[in-house]
Amino acid sequence: MAVARGALLKYLRVNVSPLPQNPSASSNGLFQLTFNAIRRRFSEEVRGSFLDKSEVTDRVISVVKNFQKVDPSKVSPNAHFQNDLGLDSLDAVEIVMALEEEFGFEIPDNEADKINSINLAVDFIASHPQAK
Repeated sequence: MAVARGALLKYLRVNVSPLPQNPSASSNGLFQLTFNAIRRRFSEEVRGSFLDKSEVTDRVISVVKNFQKVDPSKVSPNAHFQNDLGLDSLDAVEIVMALEEEFGFEIPDNEADKINSINLAVDFIASHPQAK
């Protein structure tokens, strides 16, 4: 195990140079400028990675309408899986799994248990940065 770890670390090493003990104000300013630029770029990437809520709504409705136990005429953005569509808890799990496949990410079980309507599914998916 130690040999494999050593071989792996050999390729993963990154050369680092130590920072001076008492950095001058100019180097601290450069660090702050660089840090702010990285933070700004990261926040722009994250902000731009969320899906549009209307697109998510259309796709979720499409997934639910294509579920074999659902009457497509009863599907609306406000439809509740059990109350409006007559689905049981296992059907709701299957819909959540279909949504995971549609949007390309895994919904944690504790969150999946809370999704019992189209609105809740849309809100969760639209606020998730990994949704595609």
